[in-house]
Amino acid sequence: MAVANDIAHWRAQIFAKLLLVVFLLGLLTAVPSALLAASEGMWSIAVVDIVALVWIGVIWRWRSLSYTVRVVNFVSVAFLVGIALLLKVGPVSQIYLMAVPVLAALLLGLRPALWTLLVAGLSVMVLGFEDNANLHLEGLPDYGFLKAAIISLNFSFITAVLTLSCAVLLQHLERSFDKLSDLNAELRLTSAAVARLNDMVLIAQVDQDAAQHIIFVNEAFERHTGYRRDEVVGRDLRLLRGPDTDPGVVDDIERAMANSETVRAELLNYTKSGQPYWVETELVPFTDEGGINTHWVAVERDITERRKSQDDIHRLAFFDVLTGLPNRRLLMDRIDKLLASSERGATYSAVMFIDLDRFKTINDARGHAIGDALLCNAAGRLSKLMRKADTVARIGGDEFVVLLGHLSHELQGATHAALTVAEKIRSAIGQDFEIEGQTYNSTASIGVTMLPRSGQPGQTAQDLLREADTAMYRAKSEGRNGIAFFEAAMQAEVEHRLTLERDLAAALANNELQMHVQAQVDRNGRAVGGELLMRWPQADGSMIAPGVFIPVAEESGLIVELGAWALRQACDAVLQLQAAGLAMPLSVNVSPTQFRQADFVAQVQQALADTGAPATLLVLEVTEGLLIDKMDDTIARMHQLTAMGLRFSIDDFGTGYSSMAYLKKMPLYELKIDRSFIMDTPEDLSSKALVQSILAMAGHLGLRVVAEGVETQAQADFLIAHDCACMQGYLYARPMPLAALIERLHSNTAVAAA
Repeated sequence: MAVANDIAHWRAQIFAKLLLVVFLLGLLTAVPSALLAASEGMWSIAVVDIVALVWIGVIWRWRSLSYTVRVVNFVSVAFLVGIALLLKVGPVSQIYLMAVPVLAALLLGLRPALWTLLVAGLSVMVLGFEDNANLHLEGLPDYGFLKAAIISLNFSFITAVLTLSCAVLLQHLERSFDKLSDLNAELRLTSAAVARLNDMVLIAQVDQDAAQHIIFVNEAFERHTGYRRDEVVGRDLRLLRGPDTDPGVVDDIERAMANSETVRAELLNYTKSGQPYWVETELVPFTDEGGINTHWVAVERDITERRKSQDDIHRLAFFDVLTGLPNRRLLMDRIDKLLASSERGATYSAVMFIDLDRFKTINDARGHAIGDALLCNAAGRLSKLMRKADTVARIGGDEFVVLLGHLSHELQGATHAALTVAEKIRSAIGQDFEIEGQTYNSTASIGVTMLPRSGQPGQTAQDLLREADTAMYRAKSEGRNGIAFFEAAMQAEVEHRLTLERDLAAALANNELQMHVQAQVDRNGRAVGGELLMRWPQADGSMIAPGVFIPVAEESGLIVELGAWALRQACDAVLQLQAAGLAMPLSVNVSPTQFRQADFVAQVQQALADTGAPATLLVLEVTEGLLIDKMDDTIARMHQLTAMGLRFSIDDFGTGYSSMAYLKKMPLYELKIDRSFIMDTPEDLSSKALVQSILAMAGHLGLRVVAEGVETQAQADFLIAHDCACMQGYLYARPMPLAALIERLHSNTAVAAA
């Protein structure tokens, strides 16, 4: 046991020092005493002194003997000296015998002490009987035995008190050693555990001025911070804080410490080299018996990786990965806050919707890497233009939103400020972008809406974003690279288009659309073909013009379904004319979107197979815009269709991508001169010259020409005079249902004007 070892060690140290002291004192006292005794002829005393001194010296030097043997010899020396003196000197020498049990108690323990006490008491009683019996004690009868007994008992009593006191004291000391040893073992274990914890532990002592000075740090603290223990001991507990440590969190900690309360917090600390790291810290106060706070224990855990993960998750949730700008989610939250603060402060703010013009062209032509770089550059330019309180967000693709908060207390001033910023944005985006050694150019179409709007107290973030988006599309539709402010009429227009889109889809599903035919005639007025034109009748008998609903179908994607329906209607119309004995070619319009469908050729084949219509009587009218993108693929697909017997016509020729190159490559059947050229002939010399040029060119290329929009006889005479083979317009016939056309054709070889 550790206790026995501690007591044995303590006794061994006491005994070693006691031996040395006794030996030295013996040299100083025993030698003179022996000489004096010899001079007086008391040789027995001299011999006892010399023998005792030599014996003590032997015990002191012979350390190889066991502790118990040495102590027994030491006690024996003391006992023999006491006995010798008792016999030679008399009762006064009993003091020597008194020391024997006390020494035994100190050096050997209670049981040996009791035995020596018994022996010493008997020795005094037996060996000192004669001397004690002869002593004259005042007040006692002169009985020798009684006097000897009284002296022996008193000697034994006093010696027992001293011996037992020493023995009991040593027993209590042994028990204290036991507890102390357990506490020391526990303390060593705790100290070792704390020193090797992965968590950082600091202990600070509270001084009289309420300052906290570090008195302990563990190994984990040294590893994490780079500070050695001796570098931080004595320094203030705040030494790890730095410039970006949150003052609010620090205030909360200081407040809790001032009230001696346990506090938990997440805090940014700094290492010795200045590197920041996050810790989850718990500060616990320790008080003394009087309830006074004397120490603080801080346990800190490094949560840098956890905070980094939280920050990453936050960035993914609220920020655009590519540009680092706020995303739609964070934008909507900030718009809500801007709405609330603008209403409270009675100030006007603005929301801007920015779309990069021509971005898709650059992205498709140069790849996503260049497109991403352009977006990042644009984001950087926008951010540099904004105040710290403003927000620039990317909500997808090439669309950015800017929030301008609290521009003015007056709407006019706020609008002017928003326009100024919008012009700066337009100018900044319009400058060339240098990316990987190449120059790219883009512009910005910007829609702006102001908030709060009077008369609309329930404005939401969705409302504002929709309004700015609507204004942006107005700017784009007006030629791009412009700025448009939202107006209520714009919203009405958008809502009307949405309603039109919904109603068009329903009309198509319910087969409410109709196909009318406008006849095409030769120079003699005889019908030689026709163009199928789509009509959308309403319940009140009116018609929605194709110029209104066809653009809606293009934007919504309904144009593909609409075109497929028109193609089958054309097949049925050809068959009806054929059945009526009036076989002639019919033209049907095909949109670029429909034509570019991967399965368009298969759709045409299926329609012809299902209806049995002859392909040679179908003319597909396409616009010049079809040739802008992927010309080679377009021409290859046209050859596939002409191989089936279909023929192609270029509609509105001269108004779009007119090029002699594609006229040579494309398998064309006819050109249709746009009505905008016909309406001013023959009075307008420019239009007259253009029509003449088209007719001459078509003649050289062997292409049939149809002149659209012929409404006067003067126009017809001019076209006939310049060898135009076919004409179409109100002069000859308005668009009419197929049944009406068949009836007209049966009643007259020519089609009269309606």
